[in-house]
Amino acid sequence: NLYVIEGDGGNVAVYVTGNGVILVDDKFERDHDAIMSIVQRLTAQPLKYVLSTHHHADHSGGNAKMYDSGAQIISTANARKNILEKRQPNAPPNVLPARIVFTDETSVFLGGKEVRAHHYGRGHTNGDAVIYFPLLKVVHTGDLMSGATPLIDYNGGGSVLEWPKTLDAVMQALDFDTVIPGHGPITNRAGLQGYRDNVAKIGASVSEQIHQGKTQADIAKFMETEHKWAPNSLQQQWSVPGFFTELK
Repeated sequence: NLYVIEGDGGNVAVYVTGNGVILVDDKFERDHDAIMSIVQRLTAQPLKYVLSTHHHADHSGGNAKMYDSGAQIISTANARKNILEKRQPNAPPNVLPARIVFTDETSVFLGGKEVRAHHYGRGHTNGDAVIYFPLLKVVHTGDLMSGATPLIDYNGGGSVLEWPKTLDAVMQALDFDTVIPGHGPITNRAGLQGYRDNVAKIGASVSEQIHQGKTQADIAKFMETEHKWAPNSLQQQWSVPGFFTELK
């Protein structure tokens, strides 16, 4: 009864219970009708909750229409604050924050099933939530795991140094076999460990180069060559300048 909607925006998890549906994330606003069409093909049960992994519009941009569909939206307190303070510079103007927030942990119980939301620390942003399905031993990481390489959103409170510690906490605290990343294919615990190790490697190598006196242009070129960060990517725009504040 757990499904994943891929494609445009972040990966959406759909958990079907006998008393309603729980989503993890809701993509962009433009994706709302497609999401709801899939949900309605899966079940006649109503949508009850959307658990948000973080504030970015490719994961929370559909919040307004989800409210119109009758859902309650839950996020970390920091994710709500980041939306209200417009911490994402390229976000559309109408992203609405969650009305229910938590700091460390909360749970939703519906149809005899539990879904837990945890905040273990900074990484992609300062408001990342990891969503855990204990009966299924599945986690949805949001963009704490995303694609082939991380995006550290320093304007949203992210941290390349704290990110590996946050994923260590996830792996120590939760019993899971399957990982739904924020973007990209479904993987497993070993895949998440590999991603964590790559983030740690980036932090260590960039820190070393900054302490050697390398310039921002040098680091940008290194990231392009070694980690395939395209010249105009968000990684280059958001993460490289932030390295020089966090790692100096």
